[in-house]
Amino acid sequence: MPLTLFLASLAGYAVARLKGFVSWAIFGFLVLGMAIPAQANMVPLYVLFGRLGLLDNLSGLVLANVVSTLPIAVFILGGFMRTLPKELYEASSIDGSGPWKTYASIALPLSAPSIAAAAIFLFVIHWNELLYPLLFIQSPGNRTLPLALLSFQGEFQTDYPLLFAGVILASLPVVVAYVFLQRYFVAGITAGASKG
Repeated sequence: MPLTLFLASLAGYAVARLKGFVSWAIFGFLVLGMAIPAQANMVPLYVLFGRLGLLDNLSGLVLANVVSTLPIAVFILGGFMRTLPKELYEASSIDGSGPWKTYASIALPLSAPSIAAAAIFLFVIHWNELLYPLLFIQSPGNRTLPLALLSFQGEFQTDYPLLFAGVILASLPVVVAYVFLQRYFVAGITAGASKG
């Protein structure tokens, strides 16, 4: 998730700083990934990861999750960074700041609400991810929590008490993250709604 947020914030900053058709074309290309369902990529990803030796490997799972959730994060962060006044960037460049300093000192601090909103979305998506672990992970030691919860369900019987206890424990981190980041989440979602 931090890697996705970092890459998405860089892409959002680049889209916000570029002007005209190029900016919209890059933003549209990056966000186009949201229109492609994950199921359409299963066979090509499995073949590619098999050739790269990333099957049954947590780094391969991280790579798949970063690539699949990057369009959502770019959509949130890029949309917010476009609402930041251009005068802030211009004032920073007049003061002698380069693109990296402007990104670190202006774009990131002002984008904290949208970063928090994107972080909650990404955390929920990554935490509950079942498709890619089910596809790529075989060894029990590399199982993720949703994949481990499937072991409580058998062909002929299901251990409901253990399954429900596991589901409650699995949902606790999401609830705790939302409670602590709720004000940022609401601010990030409503950012730009009352412009004028």
